[in-house]
Amino acid sequence: MASEQFEYNLTGKEILEKEFKSGLRGYHPEEVDEFLDKVINDYSTFSQEIEALQQENIRLRAELEDAPKAVVAPSLQQSTQPAGTTNFDILKRLSNLEKHVFGNKLDDNQ
Repeated sequence: MASEQFEYNLTGKEILEKEFKSGLRGYHPEEVDEFLDKVINDYSTFSQEIEALQQENIRLRAELEDAPKAVVAPSLQQSTQPAGTTNFDILKRLSNLEKHVFGNKLDDNQ
């Protein structure tokens, strides 16, 4: 699985070095420069974040490939019933528990 590469139209350096032509009613160069400085900072931050996320993605994909194919939850690894226990044994134990908890109330209602 190849990591997805993004194509950039501009680099931070290209933004920094961009020259604008001025006309009769042109923009104030200082305002343009201030704004472009903010854009360059954000652009650099985003580029670093994208690179970090791509590296993390590569690392996580490698971990996933190295992980066992079938992972069983620890709670499911142990059998829920002791060895040799059948449904009949479970029903018998349940009946005994009901008799113990409810006592003769079950017999009186019948």
